Amino acid sequence: MTLTTVPRYNGHQPAERSGKAVVSGASMAGLLAARILADRFTDVTIIERDKLPTEPVVRRGVPQGAHPHALLEAGRATLEDLFPGYGDDLVSAGGVVVDFASDVNFYSEGGFLAHGLTPMETCSATRPLIEQIARQRVSDLDGVHIRSDCQVIDYLIDDTATAVEGAVIREDDEREEIAADLVVDATGRTSRTPTWLENHGYTPPEVEEVHIDVAYSTTFIERPADDLRTFLVPPSAPHTRGGMAAPVEGNRWVVSVHGVHGDHPPTDAAGFGEFAASLLTPEVKHLFDDHRQVSADIEQYPFPTNRRYHYGDLDQFPDGLIVIGDAIASFNPIYGQGMSVAALEALVLHQTLATGDREGLALRFFDHAEEVIDMAWMLAAGGDFAFPQTTGPKPRGTDIIRWYLSRLTRKAHTDSMLSSAFFRVLTMEQPPTTLLRPSHIWRVFKPAN
Repeated sequence: MTLTTVPRYNGHQPAERSGKAVVSGASMAGLLAARILADRFTDVTIIERDKLPTEPVVRRGVPQGAHPHALLEAGRATLEDLFPGYGDDLVSAGGVVVDFASDVNFYSEGGFLAHGLTPMETCSATRPLIEQIARQRVSDLDGVHIRSDCQVIDYLIDDTATAVEGAVIREDDEREEIAADLVVDATGRTSRTPTWLENHGYTPPEVEEVHIDVAYSTTFIERPADDLRTFLVPPSAPHTRGGMAAPVEGNRWVVSVHGVHGDHPPTDAAGFGEFAASLLTPEVKHLFDDHRQVSADIEQYPFPTNRRYHYGDLDQFPDGLIVIGDAIASFNPIYGQGMSVAALEALVLHQTLATGDREGLALRFFDHAEEVIDMAWMLAAGGDFAFPQTTGPKPRGTDIIRWYLSRLTRKAHTDSMLSSAFFRVLTMEQPPTTLLRPSHIWRVFKPAN
């Protein structure tokens, strides 16, 4: 599922609000889930382990927060639907409007893709700012409360062990039980729900991992206010190194270099520059050399594996509990899919709540969420299998899809129609099957002039 295949949010759909919900984690997935739940529950409480900052700064619970994040079209459009005026708020706070069709320079298969035919605008900003604006909008909702500096440590379960009835939280070494009709686990890759299920007699979901061993180093440099150039240079087998630069708030570029399968970049300025110089194209290195570094440090973040839990395959799951976001599946961050997948999952939750009662809610939600995850998994995990060192279950059809996309991107160096179609898939607006339309196939295979 993508933006065009998941039913959009219907804010005018009448809904009776009743009951209480608890969301564990004020991640973007948690905030988006809380926004959906606020339409159906009279009381929604978000429990966050971190002490939440009042300014857009990196927090401990989001170690990847210092690194680049992307609002792909699926995420941008969904945030705008859920929070009308979100984009304006982000820009007012310093975010930058970038046109994916003209400002973004995407290097693949030996050249840059042609600029697109029609504008594809999105907002470019740091993760802390994107999250802060969303958190403020959520906290303004009637019936939503955010409790920070405390943590969900257990779920309350009924006498029959078939339904979760709330959560146990810890705050200042004190335990508190909160009754709830629904608990949402949005704690990311550290989710303990699989272990909890096993400890309470349930079969935990099967875990699938694709090992990519990527790490990326990130810094910020000065940017002229009117310079919106964006460079994306992903690793391309057998070359294990990639990099990117994107304009963000504060007249800065966020600049990052990354390497897969242990080819990790350094965290000192000289080593960072040398690594950038080894990319397949010099633009990222030129930006880094020509503009003053404004970060005190160069941050690094390792990501060993793509990981997904197949909750959709379970036959039994307790009522009153749902898992969402990175707690279901997390993808190689090079592809920038995380926030957009969470946004699409929030839409799935919206539709699931709207089309059935709360009994059996989780399994219905997981079933439809799998369709969102399948597409993102194919692009990320499937793309990682371009490297022979990648291990894990290979998605079906990976080799033929990669062969076709390789040919398509080479033609897209000079074909704006193909580059536009590719970008709409990359940003999770359109499904990959759109690249197999007869008109696109003809352009991919037509003889060169």
